[in-house]
Amino acid sequence: MPTPQCAGRLRALATLLMASLLTTPLAGVLADSGPASYLSERDRFIDEMVAEQGFDRSELTALMAGARYQQSIVDAMNRPYEAKPWGQYRALFVTPERITGGQRFLAEHQALLAQVESAYGVPAEIITAIIGIETNYGGTLGSHRVLDALSTLGFAYPRRSAFFRKELKEFLLLAREEAVDPVTVLGSYAGAVGKPQFIPSSYRAYAVDLDGDGQRNLWDSDADVIGSVGAYLARHGWQRGQPIASAATLTGPLKPGVEVGGKRPVVPGFTVAQLEAAGVEPEQTLDPGARAALIELDRNGPEYWITLDNFYAITRYNHSNLYALAALELSRAIAPAESSPGD
Repeated sequence: MPTPQCAGRLRALATLLMASLLTTPLAGVLADSGPASYLSERDRFIDEMVAEQGFDRSELTALMAGARYQQSIVDAMNRPYEAKPWGQYRALFVTPERITGGQRFLAEHQALLAQVESAYGVPAEIITAIIGIETNYGGTLGSHRVLDALSTLGFAYPRRSAFFRKELKEFLLLAREEAVDPVTVLGSYAGAVGKPQFIPSSYRAYAVDLDGDGQRNLWDSDADVIGSVGAYLARHGWQRGQPIASAATLTGPLKPGVEVGGKRPVVPGFTVAQLEAAGVEPEQTLDPGARAALIELDRNGPEYWITLDNFYAITRYNHSNLYALAALELSRAIAPAESSPGD
């Protein structure tokens, strides 16, 4: 049986749901059947959420009847930005518009960013750059209903259905806990939400209520948004005051035993001194004992980087070396002259 507090959350969610259904056009409520698995997996999911999480069957059935299979979401999953070469990917995010927007965001939220940097050790420029890459500083929060995205991928995208089915569960729990309307929430094609584009499980696990209003609001509270990005990176191994990465050159053929990574994240498995001894020369001075990895990306030819623990922490936010490097380069472009993250 649900606890009194849980029952109150359920009633609040039911009220939001009924209001949304009454104001949503019928064409937006009827589900596109999609593949055969979509409807059968939807019904099995409802059974699980009723049995395991105490959801009311009739209310949840009404909610899920309004979820729509979207082939465009599956298509988007099959052509992610991270499939592009580094030069093309970089050009999407390290732009004059995002640099100007980042400088403006830094100035407008200076006190909040300083507070979060003090608490978690993550530089203001890195937090700002991540928000800039994710949603252009809150300007583009996504155009897909999260309910549609996660049900489509959870019920009809076999390659990663288990992951997205879990995220749909997390989304409904998040809606119940934070009194969020699950029908109207928009996000990315992968179901990420808010200005920092947290997937629902990350929202529940890492978002913080920095403004102290009793709700973790990643849409409207810049304090919660900034604090949550800092908290996320800190929880994933960010090291206060340490560098992130350095561009590098090869002084000759690499010595045997040195693995070179590409787009996929690489856990630092060497020391800087070992890489230098193997023929890798960083452009900036690094602690010889720091844990490091070597990656090679393509931008008008091969481009080498020595990446450190803080770089790997950024890849926990988005599992791509392209993403982490774009965040680093954007942060350097927007940083005040006296600050240079990653150096």
